Amino acid sequence: MELSEAIKKVRLKLCLSQEGLARELHVGFTSVNRWENNHTKPNQIARYALIELCKNRNISPELIELLIKTK
Repeated sequence: MELSEAIKKVRLKLCLSQEGLARELHVGFTSVNRWENNHTKPNQIARYALIELCKNRNISPELIELLIKTK
């Protein structure tokens, strides 16, 4: 699974729009859109924030592992 797919899966599991996820991570909506469309990847700070959000919201460890391992 691509990082872009993992990010979208996480967002859908959290029942958030791209805009909602962007707010949670303190990034712009366009950043989340670019991540999901595989145009860019989150920087280290955004990736860490996404992983922490997953841990705090009890997202499956498999998805968290994908976020950690995928470059």
